[in-house]
Amino acid sequence: MIITMQATATLVEITGVIRDIEERGARASVSKAGDRTIIGIVDPKGGMHVDTLRALPGVEDAQDLKQPFRRVSREFHPVSTEIKAGGSVIGDGGFQVIAGPCAVESEEQIHDVAREAAHHGATLLRGGVYKPRSSPYAFQGLGEQGLRFLASAARENGLASVSEVMSVRQIDEMVKYVDVLQIGARNMQNFDLLREVGATSKPVVLKRGLSATIEELLLAAEYISDAGNPNIILCERGIRTYERMTRNTLDIAAVPLLKQLSHLPVLVDPSHAAGRRDLVKPLALASLAAGADGVMIEIHPNPDCALSDGPQSLTYPQYAGLMDELSRVAGALGKCFGAGQKDHRRAAVVTT
Repeated sequence: MIITMQATATLVEITGVIRDIEERGARASVSKAGDRTIIGIVDPKGGMHVDTLRALPGVEDAQDLKQPFRRVSREFHPVSTEIKAGGSVIGDGGFQVIAGPCAVESEEQIHDVAREAAHHGATLLRGGVYKPRSSPYAFQGLGEQGLRFLASAARENGLASVSEVMSVRQIDEMVKYVDVLQIGARNMQNFDLLREVGATSKPVVLKRGLSATIEELLLAAEYISDAGNPNIILCERGIRTYERMTRNTLDIAAVPLLKQLSHLPVLVDPSHAAGRRDLVKPLALASLAAGADGVMIEIHPNPDCALSDGPQSLTYPQYAGLMDELSRVAGALGKCFGAGQKDHRRAAVVTT
């Protein structure tokens, strides 16, 4: 349920509406849309009625939400959410790149990748330290040692760090080292994990599950938000279909649809969608054109020797070429790009 206050509503009237909501056992969330105050209501008991709310002083209108997700709905919160991650902002109309290896393999490797990532304009460094592998015999990650390597490499190169948390047990350790937590596709509906991550204040990249619908993704985000953490970044990473020429099928329509349905920022992971490095660039460019707030790209100094996901990891020259094209297309679209956002904003003004 959502209430729109009159443009002339006083602070006393707004406070009175919120008090009335809370006295009925519901919770209120306040946001602004132009000169209007918007009050979203989470009412698990179903005790609130639209006609009652419309009669309160200062209320212009009250409506039931059309979607089962509430806090993450754009109806509930009309203004797009901007999330600060280190020195960058995701969701402010610009385009950010998260780059790095699938897995942190050594201190030397992650520092080398971090330098390359930062040099070409990435603002966040990704790197897995606990790896959800299909085979129990595959490389499982370096654990806490890998977290120390990742945090050090990110810090020395002015990047924010991103890494996947796989279980509730790992959360306390992860929040000590990384700037952004990631919930992987396999854990999108691990509700205990979603709730516990929601109890932190860290930004969270929530990846869409392999066979999850858009509604299921947004309801998973709702768990995190309802637990108290509004800093959620949605990520489309491809879904499983009958197609076998690619690892997954990128649902590019999910990008503008998620932007319509939710106020949360949206990333795309073309590396996992394609599963092959020759398709990463076109999918990344398509994501930018579709309105994504950024992409996650896997890069490696020697992909053929990578301990995980080598076939979808870009070489350094491929990564440099991709960043150059993303920069130019972002400029043509009037979007700020990565670490050089001020320069690209000026370039966009000159060229359009």
